Amino acid sequence: MDLNWPGCRNVRDVGGLPTTDGRTIRYGVLVRSESLQYLTDEGVEAVRRSEVTRILDLRSDGEVQDWPTPFTGTAIAVRQMLADPADPEHGQPTIIAACTWMLDRRPTLFAAAVKAIADEPEGAVVVHCHGGKDRTGMVVALALSIAGVPRDEIVADYFLTQSRLAPWLEEQLAEEPDASKHPEMIEFRDTRAESLVAILDHVDKTYGGPEAYLRHGGLTTEDLDRLRQRLLG
Repeated sequence: MDLNWPGCRNVRDVGGLPTTDGRTIRYGVLVRSESLQYLTDEGVEAVRRSEVTRILDLRSDGEVQDWPTPFTGTAIAVRQMLADPADPEHGQPTIIAACTWMLDRRPTLFAAAVKAIADEPEGAVVVHCHGGKDRTGMVVALALSIAGVPRDEIVADYFLTQSRLAPWLEEQLAEEPDASKHPEMIEFRDTRAESLVAILDHVDKTYGGPEAYLRHGGLTTEDLDRLRQRLLG
């Protein structure tokens, strides 16, 4: 699947990741990205020509209103609102605290996002939030866990975002003259492997693992089986 989408710097197919039973995630089924608001006209046309059949936008209502994508409100796009973990209204001091706070308070929303991946009958599902880092990272990590992808492979895929978004963070820091705000910007916008490790450890310790968490959020055995079939064939 051609993911040369001008304007997107953090888009990738998770196909090819191995599972513990020797299989691999299918290509052209699950794609993760930052917000598609950054696509150029050429990038928009590239998406339209691709095998994408569903775009799952995880951003909040406010984000979508302020920064709509070329696909907002179209038949291909669905919304599953997950608040921005960097939003100061949450009052969480670290990205790990913010993400675990979200997981604990919104299990039905995370489960619904994963179910949207399972329910798409064919083609590729694109999952995106704003940067394609934390909300996208958690939803994709939960889905890949159900498919049997080892934890270290899931974390390694998450960490690929670091090299792709690091220049963006540098630009944001350079544009913020108040240096006292830089540590918080780095905390919430940097991508660290240990962050996802801690978040998934929380899911393990609090709920008994990703599958138990998603069942807690309302997914059934049939939903989980359909997700595995979707990702593995």
